Amino acid sequence: MEVTKKDIRALTKEELRAFFVSNGDKAFRGNQVYEWLWNKAAHSFEDMTSISKETRKMLNDNFVINHVKVDHMQRSNDGTIKNAVKLYDGLIVESVLIPAATRTTACVSSQVGCSLDCKFCATARLKRMRNLNPDEIYDQVVAIDNQSRFYYNRPLSNIVFMGMGEPLMNYKNVIKAIDKITSPEGLGMSPRRITVSTSGVPKMIKKLADDEVKFKLAVSLHAALDDVRTSIMPFNEKFPLDDLREALEYWYAKTKSRITYEYVIWKGINDLRKDAEALVRFCRFAPSKVNLIEYNPIGDDQFKQAGNDAISMYQDLLERNGITVTVRRSRGKDIDAACGQLANKS
Repeated sequence: MEVTKKDIRALTKEELRAFFVSNGDKAFRGNQVYEWLWNKAAHSFEDMTSISKETRKMLNDNFVINHVKVDHMQRSNDGTIKNAVKLYDGLIVESVLIPAATRTTACVSSQVGCSLDCKFCATARLKRMRNLNPDEIYDQVVAIDNQSRFYYNRPLSNIVFMGMGEPLMNYKNVIKAIDKITSPEGLGMSPRRITVSTSGVPKMIKKLADDEVKFKLAVSLHAALDDVRTSIMPFNEKFPLDDLREALEYWYAKTKSRITYEYVIWKGINDLRKDAEALVRFCRFAPSKVNLIEYNPIGDDQFKQAGNDAISMYQDLLERNGITVTVRRSRGKDIDAACGQLANKS
């Protein structure tokens, strides 16, 4: 019977050290291997050139490194890069590199498919097959950092968890991945350059606050009236706006960190003044920023981008009430790499 080897990246540094001691070697060997796995992102034991061949063979006999592979890459006319990322079990997720004048941003996935049911999102039409492991999230960032250096001659500067999946439904693994990404023993990125975007899971937002995380929080809101939000994001019936607001008040009281709201305006859905006024009321309890995002079609006639007059009305009302607002134009639409379009079409 074939024995399934354990992925070595599931081990902590302490467990690696203990493994070497139990096999008659020195504990510091575990430190060396840990550095190769995370700081140097080794894809195989053969890559660990500072370690003896005998030790590499022992590792190969006992473990695997289930690294991801960029199976297919597409480049947009605007420079955006979309990756179809193949996981060790053959499943595919997508990640995106978004270049700007002074920075590059990685948009990474946290689940294969999604746990939620937002009607305007292509990813939501895929059933959730599984959560990503911490190393699979980490590998997406490493791959995009390499692409940023190769194509744009600079290291990756920002990360957003806005790819496939609801990050807070894979809480433990997302937090572990961010710990590795921000650790000096990993990629050493500042947590302030990381944004986790959620559709709004109140209990887990409170847990983020209790865990004293240092990264930024964004909420995919899109409506501040319960009936409207439930019609486009049915899970809102289970997690209504009052509960979401209470959780966000808790978040701000604990962290004093400004909240970003992602908001798309659709024709005939949330393009009236009452919708904008409800958004203003929802934003007032804590310092916040609203990103008005261009809608990216997914072949559903129910959802059409609102006209410029509706966007201007929202922008004017928010600004007059002292709320920071930015109108965001989408990137990578020609390769289905924009927000809401990730559905493994590569």
